[in-house]
Amino acid sequence: MSAVATRVTVPAPIRRWLHNVPAYFARPVEIVRAYRRDHVWPDILSGLTVATVLLPQAIAYALIAELPPQMGLYAAIVAAVVGALWGSSSHLHTGPTNAASLLVLSSLAIVATPGSPEFIAAAGLMAVMVGVARLAMGLARMGVLVNFVSVSVVIGFTAGAGVLISANQLRYLLRLNIPASTEFYQTVADVLRRLPEAHWPSLGVAIGAVAVIVLAQYFRPKWPAVLLAMVAASIGVVVFNLDGPGGVSVLGELPRGLPPLARLPLFDLQLIGRVSTGALAVSAIGLVEAMSIARAIAAHSGQRLDNNQEFVGQGLANIAAGFFSGYTCSGSFTRSAVLYTSGARTSLAAAFSGLWVLLAVLLFAPLAAYLPRAVLAGVLIVTAYNMIEWRQIRIILRASRGDSLIMLATFLATLFLPLEFAVLAGVLVSLVRYIARTSMPGVHSVVPDDEFRHLLHQPQKPACPQLAVVSIQGALYFGAAHHVEEAILGNLAQNPDQRFLLLKMDLVDHCDVSGLHMLESVVRLYRQRGGDVFVMRVQPEVRDKMRLTGIEEMLGTDRFLKEDEAIGYLFYRRLDPAVCIYECPLRVWQECQNLPKHVHPGGLPVGRRGADGPVADIEPQALWHQLRQGESPPLVIDVREPVEFKRGHIPDAQLIPMPGLLAQTPDLPTDRPIVFVCRTGRRGARVVTALKEHGYSNIRILRGGMLAWEAAGLLEAVDL
Repeated sequence: MSAVATRVTVPAPIRRWLHNVPAYFARPVEIVRAYRRDHVWPDILSGLTVATVLLPQAIAYALIAELPPQMGLYAAIVAAVVGALWGSSSHLHTGPTNAASLLVLSSLAIVATPGSPEFIAAAGLMAVMVGVARLAMGLARMGVLVNFVSVSVVIGFTAGAGVLISANQLRYLLRLNIPASTEFYQTVADVLRRLPEAHWPSLGVAIGAVAVIVLAQYFRPKWPAVLLAMVAASIGVVVFNLDGPGGVSVLGELPRGLPPLARLPLFDLQLIGRVSTGALAVSAIGLVEAMSIARAIAAHSGQRLDNNQEFVGQGLANIAAGFFSGYTCSGSFTRSAVLYTSGARTSLAAAFSGLWVLLAVLLFAPLAAYLPRAVLAGVLIVTAYNMIEWRQIRIILRASRGDSLIMLATFLATLFLPLEFAVLAGVLVSLVRYIARTSMPGVHSVVPDDEFRHLLHQPQKPACPQLAVVSIQGALYFGAAHHVEEAILGNLAQNPDQRFLLLKMDLVDHCDVSGLHMLESVVRLYRQRGGDVFVMRVQPEVRDKMRLTGIEEMLGTDRFLKEDEAIGYLFYRRLDPAVCIYECPLRVWQECQNLPKHVHPGGLPVGRRGADGPVADIEPQALWHQLRQGESPPLVIDVREPVEFKRGHIPDAQLIPMPGLLAQTPDLPTDRPIVFVCRTGRRGARVVTALKEHGYSNIRILRGGMLAWEAAGLLEAVDL
């Protein structure tokens, strides 16, 4: 007995994903292989320049989160190195940021007392959770998700975060004994109530440091202004002995050494559940922030980015920071801009900045004992002010009411709601707005421009009474199908005589089953009214779905028209010339311009206006043979206009334009068959319908009219 092995077939998308996963983790190998010797010195110098900014920021941002300053330094060291090695951008700098720090404080303040051992452990756990979430999104190739978060959310959040950071630093700026709070109004109320207790020397030292920063940024913008201010303040504390009893509060000596491995409560499911909401918010806003920064710099550097690789880099950077006594990190615009402008050649420049900070920690950590806490508060207030992107706010307010509302709502939610909910609310509003916009794509009736070169939405121009050309400007998916159908039916209700519909579908890049069912319903409706539906410029993907679902067969392949031939085909093959000549005073299409117009004020006296009618007809070849017979050939009456008749007609045909036949009862022979001829057969059908009411019976039309006669290659007479 033999066993039959069953082969498991792995779908192609999963095989491709499994193939790409190792490549995400092999990013450092790619960087090293592509690294050149002439990159080393520029990257080292650029890393040193960024380190002068990163060192004070790392300390200050950790204090925003109410964490020990060394956690900021450890996060700066580890995240800068890991983010550089596994990220996609050559200039994005990963490390502590003000927005992430504020989110950490807001999310964890309900979990443990800020600054307590439990709070510190929860901060490390959150970093790992954020890292795992970002890593999973990168490996799942979900980098496209950052496109669904409006920039207005980020602008509104950073503006609100700037205000919150400033409010939270007031107690350090004035050396007030006020407990930490994440509620904006509570913090402001506490500061105002305890304002008489303010320590004015601390405020003076902070104002001096802020002045140094502002003056240095104005006169020497390339100097490390923040680092200079902190060094100057520390020297002032030592020289004037300002840290004595009743003096300014200083930061205290920092531990020197490598980032230690942290003990994290990785299996505390209750704590993980309480931290998860905040971790999700930090993941979302951090990724949007990082990718926005990377794209902004890539627009200048010309580098092509891989969103998924950047997600992996951000994820690994946070996991490493969490395990090595740091906290949640993200991309920093300030440090990334410095990295780019200082001449960094590769992402290793960011890694060098982390190593420079490590060297500073090993050599100069004890000097932090003289750094005034009020100076750090002043530095953070300046940073918070710079967080508010005034130019972008003005652009949003001028450009879009919807984006303005999202920005304002996120700003107010940041001030008055828990931050994690404010961020998620902003993301949710962005998604709702995106869904609302995509579910209501533009559906416009279009007509030619004055040069007949383009079809445009021009509501001031009249529409053709027989043909509607409608442009669908968005995806035909389940959320938009009803809106598109309602718009088409609304146009039909306004123009009930339009029996033909031409859909312009060049902007329909996606169509699901609901959209296809909608198209099927519209086609049936128009056909029930004696008309038809045609389409042009259908995207290949949409055409494939139409073919697979049978919609193409139901519609008919001859209904798929080329853009440059569509109007001409419908005008000469489908529209009723009688309406064009005798009932419509308009000249909408280019084909109308030379058409004779003999409009009857009361319309044509036909029983069934515009009906094709079940009338008898004769094929062109059969009529040709009958005309060649000597005995009683049929009488051929051409009901077109004289201009059309002169261009070509059946030999021996008599010209009696349709209005003359319908205006009064004609005197026609009854002893021989009569065949009425027009361009397509529609005018002939009108005449036959009317004459039957007057007792004529041996009458018929030429099937397909002169167009069919010409297609059969039969002889025509031309009047010169």
